[in-house]
Amino acid sequence: MATFSLQEQFGNVDIYLFDQLLRGRIAPGMKIFDAGCGAGRNLVYLLREGYEVFAADRDPFAVESVRQLAATLAPGLPADNFRHESLEAPSSFPAAFADVVIGNAVLHFATDDHHFLAMLRGAWRALKPGGLFFCRLASSIGMEHRIQPLGDRRFLLPDGSARYLVDEGLLLRITADLGGALLDPLKTTVVQNQRAMTTWVVRKAL
Repeated sequence: MATFSLQEQFGNVDIYLFDQLLRGRIAPGMKIFDAGCGAGRNLVYLLREGYEVFAADRDPFAVESVRQLAATLAPGLPADNFRHESLEAPSSFPAAFADVVIGNAVLHFATDDHHFLAMLRGAWRALKPGGLFFCRLASSIGMEHRIQPLGDRRFLLPDGSARYLVDEGLLLRITADLGGALLDPLKTTVVQNQRAMTTWVVRKAL
C-alpha cells in the first residue's frame, strides 16, 4: 500500500477548506466544482481520493496544469471536466450539477459590483440545492483604516495590491439574496496589517 507525505496527500490546500473536509462536509461521492481553480492547489486530495472533480479558470495555462494534475492523480476523469472559461461568461457546465462549489481567492479580482455579482452568480449557478459554497476572498474587515479607496469598491491595500473588497454587511445581504444560509460565522484573517481574507461558507436552500 502506497504511503504519502502530508504534502503529497493534500498539496497546498487552503487550511479553511481542509477544515470543511475534517468536519465531513465534503464527503466521498460528491461532485466538486472549483470555480477559478488556478493551478489546482485545492484539488490534489480530492483528485487522489476519487472525487468527481470539475474546474474552470480564465487562464488557459492554469487549466492545462490542472488537466495534467488530474491525468496523474485521477486518470479516469475526462480532460473536458477542466475548462478554460470565465465565471462571468455563460457557462458550458450545467446548472445545479455540483454538491460543492469552491471559489478560493477569485472574487476579489472583480472590477466593480456588476463584475463581482456576475462572477458570483456564475459559481452559484453550478451548485445543487442543498449544496455547499466555500469561498475565500479579500475583505476590508479589520483593515478599514489601512486601505485607500479607488472607486467601485476597489481598494489599494498596504501590500501594494488593488482588490475588490467585501465587508460583513455585504456578505450577509448577498447570502440572504441568494437564498442561502451561513454554515459558519464569517471568519477573517488579517495578515500582518497587509491584507485581510474572509472565509464565507454558505448552504444553498433546498
